[in-house]
Amino acid sequence: MYFELSDMRVFIHVAESSSITQGAKRAHLSTAATSARIKALEGQLGAKLLYRDSRGVTLTPAGIKLLRHSRIIMRQVDFVKSEFAEYGSGMLGHIRIFANTTAVTESLPELLAQFLALHPAITVDLQERLSRDIVRGVLDGSADLGLIAGPVEAEGLEVIHYSTDRLLLALPIGHALADKSCITLAETLDYPHVSFREGSTLYDLMTAQVERLGRSFPMRIQVSSYEAICRMIEAGVGIGIIPESASRRYCNTMRFVTAPLQEPWAIRERSLLVRELDAVPGCVKELIGTIVERIGNCPKPASD
Repeated sequence: MYFELSDMRVFIHVAESSSITQGAKRAHLSTAATSARIKALEGQLGAKLLYRDSRGVTLTPAGIKLLRHSRIIMRQVDFVKSEFAEYGSGMLGHIRIFANTTAVTESLPELLAQFLALHPAITVDLQERLSRDIVRGVLDGSADLGLIAGPVEAEGLEVIHYSTDRLLLALPIGHALADKSCITLAETLDYPHVSFREGSTLYDLMTAQVERLGRSFPMRIQVSSYEAICRMIEAGVGIGIIPESASRRYCNTMRFVTAPLQEPWAIRERSLLVRELDAVPGCVKELIGTIVERIGNCPKPASD
């Protein structure tokens, strides 16, 4: 059985876009040529890879299996390319990262700007995902690197701790809870909250903790960034729970106060996830080293 690597890459494009037409655009091929390549793969494997209908395509069980293997194979090909590129004019490669909201909005922007300035031949695809999707993405090869907060339960992954953050309660100046040195989640539920949108990692964490208390989440407004949360709190719309790293960024330009949450889950260990550190491309290793060195050296949260 013989496979063209280019056919595998085309199949990945089609599978990830759920469309032969969109997959063809990503592969810079005509729709007819892309369809022919998929049919050739199906013929070689003796198995149907895609279900086709008017809305696009979905993977068959055989297609799901081929996608997993194709991603691993293509990443190894990229690994070989990047390893030998280091003997030439400089490091090159493409890194796909799945990360949680805090990493995407707080930790990575400046770091990636500096990293990419030093490595102009490297490109990055950064996607904000929920924790479970980050783990799944690294496991199945759709991401080279995952950044996650909180406990990690995933066999087959290497977990690299790089920093510790904590969740704080942010309050408007003069709020009834503002003078307390430590606050429990239950105490906050008598007041309206400003929260992240549904589907974010922090929203899922908070709703789960509120449900464990047998209470309902007193949501006043939902927004899509830590900056928006802090602005709403500054304006007196409500109180909100944010990471200390976000508080440090916005407390100098906005008027609000913070207090530690006296909850065991408020301390958030932040970790990098990879399938196998020794097998990742050199550019990914370089980025991991940069994250551990620069973010890991940031000031740690003070203990209670």
